[in-house]
Amino acid sequence: MSAFTRNELEYLGERRPQRLARIATVGRDGTPHVVPVGWRLNRELDTIDVGGMNPAQTKKFRDVRRSGRAAIVIDDLASTDPWQPRGIEVRGRAEAIEGERSLIRVHPERIVSWGLESEALGERHSRTVSASNRG
Repeated sequence: MSAFTRNELEYLGERRPQRLARIATVGRDGTPHVVPVGWRLNRELDTIDVGGMNPAQTKKFRDVRRSGRAAIVIDDLASTDPWQPRGIEVRGRAEAIEGERSLIRVHPERIVSWGLESEALGERHSRTVSASNRG
């Protein structure tokens, strides 16, 4: 069983052309840091994996290595008329994985989505992910 709902998995699925997200980390001095990143859903591990050009050389990578925490927002507009924003925020434990293809791996602990479970403008679907929510 996934931490994500069926609609969230569909939104995050491989057929989505949108591959840009924003990841938030916290610097050593407590200052928030948010940057655009490329990402992919890792269905096997039920995580969001963040890559990019030389990720191990970045501030976000250093922040995650130090704190072990991150949040990522993946969103878009289904329509501008009528206005239909949709997206998902994933907060949780994060790993800075070094190697041939270094990456940041975000393990969901809190998930907030909008425009995916309902088309009602402003309605959010949020939950804390527990061990029983995972496969």
